[in-house]
Amino acid sequence: MAGTDRERSTESGIPIKPVYRAADAPDERPPPAEFPYTRGVRLDGYRDRPWTMRQYAGFSSAEETNRRFRLLLDRGQTGLSVAFDLPTQLGLDSDHPLARGEVGRTGVAIDSILDMRALLAGIPLDTVSTSMTINAPAALLLLLYELVAEEQGVPAEALAGTIQNDVLKEYIARGNYIFPARPSMRLTVDTFRYCTERLPRFNTISISGYHIREAGSTAAQEIAFTLANGIAYVQAAVDAGLEVDAFARRLSFFFNAHNNFFQEVAKFRAARTVWAEVMRDRFGARDERSLMLRFHAQTGGSTLTAQQAENNIVRVAVQAFSAVCGSAQSLHTNSFDEALALPTEHSATIALRTQQILAAEAGALDTADPLAGSYYVEALTDALAGQARELIVTVDELGGAVAAIEEGWVQDQIEQAAFAYHQRVQSGEQVIVGVNRYAAEREATIELHRIDPEAELRQCERTAALRAERDSGEVESALAGVRAAATGDANLLVPMRAALGARATVGEVCQVLRDEWSTHDALRARP
Repeated sequence: MAGTDRERSTESGIPIKPVYRAADAPDERPPPAEFPYTRGVRLDGYRDRPWTMRQYAGFSSAEETNRRFRLLLDRGQTGLSVAFDLPTQLGLDSDHPLARGEVGRTGVAIDSILDMRALLAGIPLDTVSTSMTINAPAALLLLLYELVAEEQGVPAEALAGTIQNDVLKEYIARGNYIFPARPSMRLTVDTFRYCTERLPRFNTISISGYHIREAGSTAAQEIAFTLANGIAYVQAAVDAGLEVDAFARRLSFFFNAHNNFFQEVAKFRAARTVWAEVMRDRFGARDERSLMLRFHAQTGGSTLTAQQAENNIVRVAVQAFSAVCGSAQSLHTNSFDEALALPTEHSATIALRTQQILAAEAGALDTADPLAGSYYVEALTDALAGQARELIVTVDELGGAVAAIEEGWVQDQIEQAAFAYHQRVQSGEQVIVGVNRYAAEREATIELHRIDPEAELRQCERTAALRAERDSGEVESALAGVRAAATGDANLLVPMRAALGARATVGEVCQVLRDEWSTHDALRARP
């Protein structure tokens, strides 16, 4: 964010000097793959293995999404990333009255094992890693994935991927929650335990700063509130009796990549530094894999503009390059038309090609942490890390992330930052090309993706047919097992897996948990 010619600062309030010198940077940092991992978690960066190009996709039916997955894999994508529709994210079946008009709109509808089977048809799950952006019902989607893999003959221990499974940020920034925070934390910890025992290659959580930034946070707040949530998850698992080094190496993170290239590179470096300190000093982790912050990045959806939408191609390229220079393990690049509609095949291909150009033509694979030693980047790294540490101390003083969220403090901090940014845009102090400066009198015509209007009807019919054909007695017995576990302390994923295998739906299992745990009411929960 630019102020006057003489005074500039980032949106985190870090003053920017006109010139940086050696005195502004710290002494030489340890090399990559050494504590505190500021410079990256791999000594050679991307030289032997590029980042995973994981394009996010999901819309309409499982069959249509499967076709998009196959297209992207054919064009060079190296990992899947599944977007689920709003009813699925809220644990509602497609034929629920509240789902009407939303089925398949913002992602793919998954009601049962039949849908997951169609979604993954013909995809080799023993060689392709899959990320699933799902939170409140994350355990259920993971179990469906495991069940379909078994049908393909792929053992659970061979499956690789990530489930987001980060419900705390839903209360903070995104709003796609179902249950209150504390039983949701129990479900998260049960997932940690289940995967430690059965799916050792699957990342059990992707602790997300992405949506925190999308809600309007600063870069420093994105680091701090994300890591504070991570601390809460680790503490909950430790309190449940898990050894930190038994599960912490399967934790992963999900960060946003915004427009200020240098700040974003510094943000990724600072986040690794602070997390390594937390895991070593607070939790006593000794396995170096437990200390390493590994992350997926996605370019900033909130930075995309409907005006002069082609400009978004440039924004996405800059943001993606910041993630690469910040040593992301995997990356999604947004399509230029996403401020208007779901991506077309054309725009999704351009987004993928952006990553491929960075890898093949921009020198991004040649050396680890290429901006190390930049006086400016090093100074920004330290400033962001310092701000993040201070915010984490405040969260601790409030009783930790869950208490700070329940009190509404975290949400208030983000709202204040978002309002301040909006004021700068309104005044023209923060320039957005094509919006508040260099606006066009006439916009170019862009072909948009259209959802098949009959897809929702077909989805509801498939779910109805499933209920008619299955053994209802077997389903009821399996759901009773879920209810018993919800009121006790057994691992919930075991009976939930049995229920899904008996062809219970995601909505039916979630309803059992709603009956026992109630639902989160944001108006009552926040003072």
